[in-house]
Amino acid sequence: MTGVFDHPWLSGLFADAEIAALWSAEAQLSHMIAFEAAWSRHGHQAGLWTETNGALAAAAIDGVTLAPEELRDGTAQDGVCVPALVRLLKQRTGAKAIHQGATSQDVIDTATVLSLVRSLDLIDQRLVQLVSDLEALEDCFGTTPLMGRTRMQAAMPISVADRVQTWRLPLVSHQERMAQLRPRVALVQIGGAAGDRAALGDGAEAVCIAVAADLGLSATPQSWHAMRDGMAEAASLLSLVTGTLGKMGQDICLMAQQGIDEITIAGGGGSSAMPHKQNPVQAELLVTLARYNAVQLSGMHHAMIHEQERSGAAWSLEWMLLPQMVQATGRALVLASEVTSQVTSLGTPDLLS
Repeated sequence: MTGVFDHPWLSGLFADAEIAALWSAEAQLSHMIAFEAAWSRHGHQAGLWTETNGALAAAAIDGVTLAPEELRDGTAQDGVCVPALVRLLKQRTGAKAIHQGATSQDVIDTATVLSLVRSLDLIDQRLVQLVSDLEALEDCFGTTPLMGRTRMQAAMPISVADRVQTWRLPLVSHQERMAQLRPRVALVQIGGAAGDRAALGDGAEAVCIAVAADLGLSATPQSWHAMRDGMAEAASLLSLVTGTLGKMGQDICLMAQQGIDEITIAGGGGSSAMPHKQNPVQAELLVTLARYNAVQLSGMHHAMIHEQERSGAAWSLEWMLLPQMVQATGRALVLASEVTSQVTSLGTPDLLS
């Protein structure tokens, strides 16, 4: 059974191909191999091997091609894919200057961060686009009267701009949050066996800085193996974004009701039983995706609870939740821009006449 993001037909609603590619098995494997190459390239700074042997190993690793399926059996046995990955890299390169002093969590967390950072960059670009789309909507319809509603009952007349700003302004705040979050998550993971970098000795800082720079990340003064607040904060921001879009979607659904008729959207979804209907499918999906991320966020907060220096249970929970939350967020932003561009009327022009 497949999930909705890669289901043969449900993916038509939920999938985001660009985000999915950033979290694919191939992308994750490429990130892990990049970490191992960087580790071999710079491990000499901690005396793990000579600079020459490390450079030769890194070059050989860069040339290795692996299929994700080759890690399946090893993952089933070891609970993580890295032991199998390291064995295969050593077999295929003949090099020995590989992985010593690192641990599986260093490799997997860094690969996750690389996918996450690229995803956040794409989400930020889409936030910029959607803010622009909503500004255009305000420019077009902003002065048109609209009935303000409190507790779903008619209250006092407002303008379309008043309603649209409740969709747009939080997105601007989310852009600010994104900028603040990035340096807290764009971090290399280096801790070694027990998270204390003991195997690196006095060269720990130098290796961390060099490997981080190689991968386009920042170094940290210590590992964050059991400190998962960065991952949880990223998930929280994803849920905030989809929550804002869910509010927008809910408003649009209510405004599109027959008898209310405060918005008209071109190209609504059809009904098999009632051909006259145009269902606000995109707006409904914004609500669905917001609720989905809100539910997953609880799991990401549970995943903060690591016992001692590393948790298998809490750590692997992140693998089940975070990629799907990212894809839900990316998809919601695409849908929001699409539905915004399809608005042909908004407001009640004769409300005050």
